[in-house]
Amino acid sequence: MKHACLAALALLLSGCTVGPKYSKPPAPSPPAFSEPPPQSFLESQGWKQAQPAETTLRKDWWELFANAELNGLEEQVDPANQTLKAAEARFRQARAQIQFNRSSLFPMVTTNPSITTNRESRHAPLGSLPGDYGNYVLPVDVNYEIDAWGRIRRSIAAAREEAQASAADLETVRLSLHSEMAVDYFELRSLDAQKRLLDETLVAYQKALELTQNRFDGGLSSGAEVAQAKTQLETTRAQDVGVGVARATFLHAIATLAGRTPESLELESVPLRMTPPVIPVGVPSQLLERRPDIAAAERRMAEANEQIGIARAAFFPTLLLTATGGFEGNRLVNWLSWPSRLWAVGPSVAETIFDAGRRRAASESAGAGYDEAVANYRQAVLSAFQDVEDNLSTLRVLEQQAQAQRIAVESSHQSLILSVNRYKGGLVTYFEVITAQTIDLQNEIAEVDILRRRIDASVLLIKALGGGWDVSNLPS
Repeated sequence: MKHACLAALALLLSGCTVGPKYSKPPAPSPPAFSEPPPQSFLESQGWKQAQPAETTLRKDWWELFANAELNGLEEQVDPANQTLKAAEARFRQARAQIQFNRSSLFPMVTTNPSITTNRESRHAPLGSLPGDYGNYVLPVDVNYEIDAWGRIRRSIAAAREEAQASAADLETVRLSLHSEMAVDYFELRSLDAQKRLLDETLVAYQKALELTQNRFDGGLSSGAEVAQAKTQLETTRAQDVGVGVARATFLHAIATLAGRTPESLELESVPLRMTPPVIPVGVPSQLLERRPDIAAAERRMAEANEQIGIARAAFFPTLLLTATGGFEGNRLVNWLSWPSRLWAVGPSVAETIFDAGRRRAASESAGAGYDEAVANYRQAVLSAFQDVEDNLSTLRVLEQQAQAQRIAVESSHQSLILSVNRYKGGLVTYFEVITAQTIDLQNEIAEVDILRRRIDASVLLIKALGGGWDVSNLPS
């Protein structure tokens, strides 16, 4: 009956849990994005009209850009990137902590067998046993903490929520690395486009210098005009060489993201020339379920709530059940005999009577930690909406700018042709040709840069939308 009562009491007490029950607090969520998703794109220079995209992003979102080389580079990130491996190791570490805390739900069984030979002093103050004697001990100790106030269960829940947050952190790192790979790749291809443009410009400037030199030889141009043409040529040549430095930097960054040494990767020059894809944006309420960083903030908010319960459980007594059994003898022959058995069993209660406010301070600290987690969660939500709106507005404005820039490029081309013809006819000085050349080159470089910024904004919008991830992917 005593044992039955103790077991019933343990089961009854294990049903108690002190501390607040977790409920996800509300977060700001607008009914719709203020910026409409871009649906029309520039259709000129051989670009094709963008096709309608799927309604939701896929995990391999980079395939939206229809670039086989980019797809191959992105596929190297997961198995080889060391930053991602470190994040995955942190997740496994957090997951192991769940089992570490769960083990406290079960009794701990330990043993400490010993064999000693003893001789006590005959001059001991209380006397001693005569002669030598042995002491053979084989104890088995059982210790069990009754989870009366839910401290252990809340520790398990907190470890589980931290593991889920670490899993979301892993996905955040994964999304950032894949996005960085795409941005670096398109930056490199933009530099390739600039390089080709500068190479073609150098050919044109070389012909212009030869024309000016011939006119100077014929007495139709001055030496100053020859010097101007040569200056224009060499300045552009220096700019052309400088592009190679920036390209090498991005190439090395791509190799590192792919888990390779910089010298092991070579990419042929391919100018950036594509149409930004149509990206499915969805509704704002979906964003809370699609961003791994928001999921991580929410899980840590739940973990902070568990810490409040753990801190409050410290105000209640700790209930323990202990038992010891085994054998003890003074000789090897009688060590494991039935008369050598020993045992002891019983409950104990431990309670802190005075701690100078330590537990109260810990409880207040846990409450403040929860308030911090709530603020971090809501800030993560606000930042996510800002990221989406920023990139939507960037895409909208850049699309309009690209259309205007195309007109400017065509006009500068026509102006340059007219200036060269007027110079050949002796109607203007070479200064007008240089001005037209400079404006034309600047417009062409600006057009390449706008396309790069549009592609980058597309990648960043995908990143802001969560990159095809969903909160249902969190480990249970």
